[in-house]
Amino acid sequence: MVSSYLTQSALNVEPADVELALSQLDEFLQDQSNWQDAVWAYRIPELGEGGACSLFGYLQDEPFELNSLLPQDEQTSQALAKLQSIVAFVQRQTNVDWFGIYQTRETSQGAQLLKLAYHGAPSRPLFPVNEQFAATSNNVQVVISGHARVINDVAAYVDNGGEYYTCDPKVQAEACLPLFDNANNCIGIIDAEAFSKDFFTPSVLALLIAVCIKIPQYLPE
Repeated sequence: MVSSYLTQSALNVEPADVELALSQLDEFLQDQSNWQDAVWAYRIPELGEGGACSLFGYLQDEPFELNSLLPQDEQTSQALAKLQSIVAFVQRQTNVDWFGIYQTRETSQGAQLLKLAYHGAPSRPLFPVNEQFAATSNNVQVVISGHARVINDVAAYVDNGGEYYTCDPKVQAEACLPLFDNANNCIGIIDAEAFSKDFFTPSVLALLIAVCIKIPQYLPE
């Protein structure tokens, strides 16, 4: 399972480190004191002209409701609670500044990445999965390609000509990793952001990979 994920995502991390992180995650999730509640609504930023960019620091009056795209039933609530618990694990283990779990869902506007659970500042709930957004969004690039993207110095990346979707100007490093189903189809992503450079060390990446291996079994149907 670990070697398959590493091959699919094009990441180079010691498999033993991922196995250790998987054990730590399982232990965390078995402890009921770590369980989190499902979050069905969250605040989101205003979007700029055309909806392409978030306006950092400006929030919409109404929260985004996940039941607009998900059935609000017990099964989905349990799934969201598990995902929020995984978010808590990542934040506790790494102290990362922002972390989110996204699933590809079909909407009236086509396929979009839907943010299911997260920790950190408010951010947009949906990313259209298309080539236009892939030009600037790591999230969309990763879900289309199935390959992880790790940027440990955002400023240097942009200075060297890289396109970058800025949600929070304090972000200096980002790791975006794919989620796969049993047939190795990319069905979502995780996104992690740090306010310091070189945050995503091999040990942090091993933990994020472990999380990516575990998350698909908890995604809503």
